[in-house]
Amino acid sequence: MAKKTTPKDNTGNIDSSSKIEAIKNLIFGENIEQYDSEFTTLKKDLEKKKKDLQAYIDEVREELMQSIDSLSTDVNIRITDLEDSFNARAEALSEEKVDRKELGKLLISLGEKISS
Repeated sequence: MAKKTTPKDNTGNIDSSSKIEAIKNLIFGENIEQYDSEFTTLKKDLEKKKKDLQAYIDEVREELMQSIDSLSTDVNIRITDLEDSFNARAEALSEEKVDRKELGKLLISLGEKISS
């Protein structure tokens, strides 16, 4: 059987990385290449899944932002409608006679609509 030569550093001692390689070969033997291959495959699979998950997160974030914008627009439209309605009722009251009870009811109604 041929004896393997190991690299030596300047002092003639066996290089530490060669020692590690020798220990790896003793522990894992010929299966080391298979293990390395499996680890590489798993690493690639994890990276792919990470990219897919990030893409999904970005997609959901964009959908949420669109929904928030749409909801904000709807709320603004409803508030504007309420203001218009309030102004119309206030004008009608001021033309007739300002009734404090009716004005109070309108303000309470407006407040309830805004809070809900």
